[in-house]
Amino acid sequence: MNPEIKDPEVAYLASLASTLEPDYIGEKEIAMWRNSPFYWIKGRPSRQIGTIGEALVAGWAASKGFDVLRPKNSNHDRIISGLKVEIKFSTLWTNSEIFKFQQIRDQDYDFAFLLGISPFDAQAWFVPKSELSYLRPPELVNQHNGSRGTDTKWLSFVASEPPEWLNAFGGRLSQVRDLISQATRTKTLNSV
Repeated sequence: MNPEIKDPEVAYLASLASTLEPDYIGEKEIAMWRNSPFYWIKGRPSRQIGTIGEALVAGWAASKGFDVLRPKNSNHDRIISGLKVEIKFSTLWTNSEIFKFQQIRDQDYDFAFLLGISPFDAQAWFVPKSELSYLRPPELVNQHNGSRGTDTKWLSFVASEPPEWLNAFGGRLSQVRDLISQATRTKTLNSV
């Protein structure tokens, strides 16, 4: 069903809105995301985008046979195969090839699951929390108040060139699947 605009004033407003779109969404971004199954995510408010990222990770992990549970507290997003996981999600930033994983904090989680979405690809990393405690400029830096703001960090890099230190923690979803399995086995062995 394709609803039709019948009110001429609303039709004019819709036409005007389409002429304004390039002022707010660059032609490069429109072309880049055209026909992408992830395009709809770009138009959602940032808080909702984080929730969508959490749902994507939870659904993917469950499809791989991992138990996925709701968090025990607000300091992590899911429990995946017994591991407390903080989920960070980024699409490519407007008119760039950059992922920015924001609001990385020292909270109660074992691993951060970083999911980066490009128009027709996805990259992922499963990073132990301890690895995120280091500042690794220029990619991992304090997010607020310059050098004085140390409670929140962000990780920013060109999607096609992740920092070398991140390579050990995935890059592809299949690698993350293996890392979750390995971390689960390690946790099981350590609790025996």
